[in-house]
Amino acid sequence: MSMAELNGTVALVTGASSGIGAATAEALAGLGASVALVARRTERIDELAAKIAAGGGQAAACTADVTSEEQARECVERVVAEFGRLDILVNNAGIFFPAKFEDLTEEQWDRIMNANLKSQFLCAQAAAPIMKRQGRGRIINLSSLGGLLAWPLYTHYCVSKAGTIMLTRCLARALAPEILVNSVAPGTIQFRGEAPDEDYIRRVPLHRTGTGDDIADAVAYLASADFVTGQTIIVDGGRSLV
Repeated sequence: MSMAELNGTVALVTGASSGIGAATAEALAGLGASVALVARRTERIDELAAKIAAGGGQAAACTADVTSEEQARECVERVVAEFGRLDILVNNAGIFFPAKFEDLTEEQWDRIMNANLKSQFLCAQAAAPIMKRQGRGRIINLSSLGGLLAWPLYTHYCVSKAGTIMLTRCLARALAPEILVNSVAPGTIQFRGEAPDEDYIRRVPLHRTGTGDDIADAVAYLASADFVTGQTIIVDGGRSLV
């Protein structure tokens, strides 16, 4: 993609304070989009907004808990008030933790469903009317390899991410033709300072874990694609093949 591919567009990225969210926000800004960075804590997204601005991009921070219908809606409204439109929604916010099924609590189940699935529903519902009025929009939901494979120690997580994949498919039909809705399913993604996942590296055909840039590239493609909807792009180095 050219550096001007997304010029004039506005993107909202949830869970933008670190990891995949931060990498995605930087990538979209580098392609010319104005980016709204959303997270529950202000400090890191303020720092990232300043970094993007220092590089010649345009970014704004929005502190919100997107598991709340009110906060998700208000955040979308603030983005539109500041930038005048909303073209791309990246639903990245989520959490990940292990729990044996027999020990899994109702609180843990609800917490991961709210963070990983409910937040995506709420943000999409808030953004869709704006995109419909514009006549164009892109919603990109971050799912996971865990939404496709069964991991017994992560039953709650796998179910939430499988829900993301079906939410993506349903919204692709419900919001067409103006809004394209797709998903990116990362495999193991590692960042600087993290110990390498040697088991994953050994198993996958490409013999490495992924990077934030690998996921950001897939999101950027879907942000500009015009004939792809309802799809889940698996970015896992081939792990789903073995």
